[in-house]
Amino acid sequence: MNSSSNEFSSTQPVEPKLKLNEFKTLYKTWSRGIPWWDHLIFGCLWWLEEKIIDYRVTTEVTKAVEEVVLPPMPDMVTPIYTETPSDTSISLPEMRLTAPWYDGGVKGAEPATEASRDH
Repeated sequence: MNSSSNEFSSTQPVEPKLKLNEFKTLYKTWSRGIPWWDHLIFGCLWWLEEKIIDYRVTTEVTKAVEEVVLPPMPDMVTPIYTETPSDTSISLPEMRLTAPWYDGGVKGAEPATEASRDH
């Protein structure tokens, strides 16, 4: 098989086909052997089938997405902002942003208090 040829490189037009068995049965029942009538029936059934497939897929996907249970969102806690005068600079204070549950485990850090939340 040639590596440059594949199913999409054909110059032959792709003939639409009915996918659902109920539409294939309707086409066989309603076709009369008259080319223009059969073509009209096929076109209408093909269009309707595409719409029904789109509707079914959209409905199923929407239903599946609605059934997904997301984990609860974590509580958003406002951090505590503090400023203290710096030992090394006169014009720049030391700014600290800490979480309320921080216990001051870092050297030189102070635990969060109610008073520090007011700043």
